[in-house]
Amino acid sequence: MPLRHLALAMLAAALLLPNGGARADDLPRIRIGYVVTPPELQPILFAKPEIARHLGKTYSYEAVHFQATPAMITALASGDLDVVPFTFPTLAIAIQNAGIKDLRVFADEFQDGYGDNYSEHYLVLKDSGIAKVEDLKGKVVATNGIGSGVDMAMRTMLKKHGLEDPRDYSTVEVSFPNMKAVLLEGKVSLISEPVVFAYDPELQQKARLLFTEKEAMGHSQFAIWAARTPYIQKNRAALVDFMEDTLRALRWFYDPKNHDEAVGIVAQFAKQPPERLGWVFTKQDVYRAPDGIPDLKALQSNINTQKELGFLKEDLDISQYVDLSMVKEANQRLK
Repeated sequence: MPLRHLALAMLAAALLLPNGGARADDLPRIRIGYVVTPPELQPILFAKPEIARHLGKTYSYEAVHFQATPAMITALASGDLDVVPFTFPTLAIAIQNAGIKDLRVFADEFQDGYGDNYSEHYLVLKDSGIAKVEDLKGKVVATNGIGSGVDMAMRTMLKKHGLEDPRDYSTVEVSFPNMKAVLLEGKVSLISEPVVFAYDPELQQKARLLFTEKEAMGHSQFAIWAARTPYIQKNRAALVDFMEDTLRALRWFYDPKNHDEAVGIVAQFAKQPPERLGWVFTKQDVYRAPDGIPDLKALQSNINTQKELGFLKEDLDISQYVDLSMVKEANQRLK
């Protein structure tokens, strides 16, 4: 079962609201998944309660932890999750392979390799003798989950260099917090690290960058927020309020005058010293669209690559599975 984490502001939302307001458990629920923070912000999104003006009034909120996005497909199908932060391959698999045809993309989560911003690192040990991708032949590589966005980019890069799984290499699943350990212990030859772990001093000392996701796939609409149509129709007003609060929170996190406090919030959650996290909400971080609108052109390109790799049976026109009306309405409120 996934671990559950409540946003800090849920403490306030759980109380009886003034003037006869409903309790949080009587409000429309927004249960949203996440894998690792940062780059994902779900568990800390509303750490400044005054920013989330609608939280506890028109909706309740819960962030739910998973090891990788593919596991969220089952949670969505069973009704245990309302909003999914799917990476592009999980989105396509959910629609085409799992048959969740009523899924709709409604907001950006983050993008990889946008401009000069961070792109996922794929690392090998400096003393491993691995100088190029072809040197991974016969090796064991680590992924956080088969079919995840990180996994897809890795397979794309290895395929470009003539390597196929399982013919030329073996793949094991390892959670992100354990990636460094399995690399340093020599259990695997390649790991991927999201931005929160990539700047680890010991890792930078002993490992080196072999390639980035951008080198494998170009600019990626790496992760999006999506929900099923019946849920959107029933809770549309609450979702617009949620997106308004989300965009307002993003503005606060990215405001330079709030940087030290924002770093402190991330450090407390990630259990890392603040001095190691000065990169958050800068160019060294992943890119998050300030208006919350995903790059659908990049998303379609990513899904086309997924089809070329054989993970999809048919072409998928992602424009048929998009509803940006809520994030656009939220943007209009903030003008």
